[in-house]
Amino acid sequence: MTSPPPNTLSTIYNKGLPILTSPSLNPHAPLGKWLLSTSTLVFAMVHIGGVTRLTKSGLSMTDWKPLGSKPPITQDEWNIEFDRYKRSPEWEQRQSMTLDEFKYIYYWEWGHRMMGRFVGVVFGSGWAYFTWLHRPKQQITSSSTSTISSIIPKNITSAIPPGYQSRLALLFCMGGTQGLVGWWMVKSGLGDDRRGDRNEIRVSPYRLAAHLGMAVGTYSVLLWTGLGALSYPVDCYPANVAGGGSAKSGASALSLLQQYTKNLSPSALQHAQRTRVGVLSTVGLTGLTILSGAFVAGNDAGNAYNTYPLMDGKLIPWNDMVDETKVPKWRNMFETTATVQWNHRMLGTATAVSALSVAGYGLLRGGNKSISTTPQVRRGLTALGTAATAQMSLGIATLLNYVPISLAASHQLGSLVVLTCGVYTAHSLRYAGRSVVSKVGNGAVQSLVGRSSVGGGGGGALPKGAAVVSKVSNVKI
Repeated sequence: MTSPPPNTLSTIYNKGLPILTSPSLNPHAPLGKWLLSTSTLVFAMVHIGGVTRLTKSGLSMTDWKPLGSKPPITQDEWNIEFDRYKRSPEWEQRQSMTLDEFKYIYYWEWGHRMMGRFVGVVFGSGWAYFTWLHRPKQQITSSSTSTISSIIPKNITSAIPPGYQSRLALLFCMGGTQGLVGWWMVKSGLGDDRRGDRNEIRVSPYRLAAHLGMAVGTYSVLLWTGLGALSYPVDCYPANVAGGGSAKSGASALSLLQQYTKNLSPSALQHAQRTRVGVLSTVGLTGLTILSGAFVAGNDAGNAYNTYPLMDGKLIPWNDMVDETKVPKWRNMFETTATVQWNHRMLGTATAVSALSVAGYGLLRGGNKSISTTPQVRRGLTALGTAATAQMSLGIATLLNYVPISLAASHQLGSLVVLTCGVYTAHSLRYAGRSVVSKVGNGAVQSLVGRSSVGGGGGGALPKGAAVVSKVSNVKI
């Protein structure tokens, strides 16, 4: 078997598995870009929700209308709304509040709610458009004719890839549920059972964590689904391993993603798989850290123990972490100030250490890392390690400065940045996923014929099917 020319090898490993954002190359690109745009709106909504909580605005609206409502306009309307607020438990602790101060917190809560409804409209209308109205137009340019003819089927009639309708339905349900969970959370701060609280009235930390967790989950699924749509031709459409013409059936009909996996040497594939496990672990730790942050916020635990790394002069303040009056004892994990803050500190530190460790392993180890990790993976690992380090530093600064709104809001925003970097990197490493490797075959990487070296390193075997990958990589995207 003839090895591809050096410039083809260089192109493959310089661009890896490309994201196809041009509709002429990817009939599903408009859907992917719409999903990523919607995820950006969710990102912004989570940030606005964080500021709403930090400004203590979340209980300013004491009713909920599924379709929303316009804010008060006239002085009489504002007086009516203010009188309604005065009947809530929170007013008993804020009786010095003026109408102008009430307007400030009301607008934050109203804006957050309407932002959620706006995201729902954008998603619902986009879903309907791509389902019933939009039809892909494959305008193939001369530079990409051979590539598209060997990968993209000619009978595509929908911008939504097979199997994605169920994902979109799931996302729609998650968005609708998020609104219900938000009102369920607010109601926990409006009940008459809160009137006896001597501390500041706030919503249930459990419901706050559920609300934030649902938002973060929705954002993550949106991001992953959007990246998947932009990668669909590379990942799923079978490409002829001979490098041109229509796809063959059977073992030859591998997608470009599967071909990339098959072309990795055993050592390169093992390095990629270990890196992927590390990235997924970091994503999991990031999610847990975000949820623990919700309990810090729900218990106002950030305004205590404002030193680092010690808490009240101790690394672990055992005496403060267990309140004997709390029954059952597990409630201390989520309701005791010292325990809640210590949990968040440890999880945040573990996330930063995990991100730096996997970035170092993925970038610095594994022989010829240009083969086992694509450029997208290397960019993702660099961003993940940097973002996690910055996020931990921002968290420490927020704590030491007694949680100013600007730093606290930036810290919450930073958690989503770390999560984004992790999801992007994990998606970029999909070629090392178990499902892809199992489809290629356990012995495939060992049965390759002919080996080439790139940049002086050892490692990947490249059959003629790599020429198809090179054609996609050569196209401007």
